[in-house]
Amino acid sequence: MNLTEHYNQLYTKSSGEILNGNYKLDTQINNISDSRFGITLLIRPSEIIKANIQLFLDELKAIEPNQYYYPDSDIHITVMSIISCYEGFTLDKINIRKYVDVIQQSLVHLDKIKIEFRGITASPSAIMIQGFPTDESLNNFRNKLREDFKNSALEQSIDSRYTIATAHTTVMRFQEKLENPEKLIQIAEKFRNYGFGEFKVKNMELVYNDWYQRESNTIHLADFYIAN
Repeated sequence: MNLTEHYNQLYTKSSGEILNGNYKLDTQINNISDSRFGITLLIRPSEIIKANIQLFLDELKAIEPNQYYYPDSDIHITVMSIISCYEGFTLDKINIRKYVDVIQQSLVHLDKIKIEFRGITASPSAIMIQGFPTDESLNNFRNKLREDFKNSALEQSIDSRYTIATAHTTVMRFQEKLENPEKLIQIAEKFRNYGFGEFKVKNMELVYNDWYQRESNTIHLADFYIAN
């Protein structure tokens, strides 16, 4: 996949829909009875990058204070949704150790991963920071995960919603009617190619999580350290 082209197409289409009032509100964010949970392998960006992201979010909050903004603790890149969130999933349904073992097996041939965060894109319901892996290491690792989980007997729903191929991080979701969509897009344009920073991935985390990766609902399951 050409990530630049993918992000550009997504932004062009979504920014037009936002300006035309055709954006989508997430009605589940504040639903305390939302029982959608899953397990995810993820990467967290560096502290410097998260600080740069918050500077961007501060500008958005000034004109759209009632939207949902990700705190530093929740900002992440999804490496793979091993079990995509669904209602009623609980950890007692799986053997965590077996999942850790499969991931360790996949990690054996992993090269170093470096990711650059540059610019922003959008969907009809969210604003995202664009992530660009500097080589094919992340894609190769994802393919090895797919193969190894497919060859296991473990419950998994990899690629059931969509085939993950990007390295973006979602940082804002629309939960209320936008007060000023034109100004929102102006700020988005300002940061369209902004350099948020580059970092080497030092570790990945396996977590039990809700749909929004909120820290308060997350259970840390395992760390996987990557030699740099």
